Amino acid sequence: MAMRHIISAIHKADLDYGLIEDGDKICVGVSGGKDSMLLLYALRLYKDMIRRYDGRVIDVGGIHLDMGFSGMDFSDVDSFCRLKDIQLIHEKTDIYEILNLHPTDDNGSISCSLCSRLKKGALARASHKYGFSKVAYAHHADDAIETLFMNMIYGGRINTFDPAMHLTHNDTNFIRPLIYCFEKDIRNVVGQESIPVVRSTCPMDGYTSRQDIKEYLEETYRRFPEAQHNFLVSLSNTERTKLWVKGKDWKNV
Repeated sequence: MAMRHIISAIHKADLDYGLIEDGDKICVGVSGGKDSMLLLYALRLYKDMIRRYDGRVIDVGGIHLDMGFSGMDFSDVDSFCRLKDIQLIHEKTDIYEILNLHPTDDNGSISCSLCSRLKKGALARASHKYGFSKVAYAHHADDAIETLFMNMIYGGRINTFDPAMHLTHNDTNFIRPLIYCFEKDIRNVVGQESIPVVRSTCPMDGYTSRQDIKEYLEETYRRFPEAQHNFLVSLSNTERTKLWVKGKDWKNV
């Protein structure tokens, strides 16, 4: 898949869910990984495309939350952003220090759920600080499917994240422009475009429940190749969704 296909997928998500409006100043949460780096660059290109296509004028930049993990070198990323005329802000946080004060077990394991909440709050605050109107997450199609299965397996809920959401308590709009892009395609385009990435030094990287679900789904896709596409379609196929309804006369349901 080429970059133009990524841009096309972003455009489809934008049209389907009204993600981007004229005048938006969009902040990409940049971890340094392939997903967020691709989204940052793709939205920079999309900015030019929609100005020509339908006259919408937007601005795009990135915020990297420096969480305190050691050994993460962003020099290549900074150089890339300067070359592509992309604003990238590095915002210092004390998130790792807080996580170490609240381990999940005697071995000092980091709480991924707490980390996620802290990052979401810190990114929202930083976006307001620097005048952004929306925050773009780099969650992609595989993330949405994995979240669906995690909620079913661990929570008894048929639920995944939304393409767009508004958090009232901090008055922040979040969007997910990569929801129609699969991880394998993102990986390929990052290589083709020579987009620099920074490997995470989080001690929990690769040792989470999500990783277990990812491996389970990869085996499912090997056995049933059509499943990946069908799982994604099912997330918006509301007309063909049928669940049990308690307390109803079954003859009239």
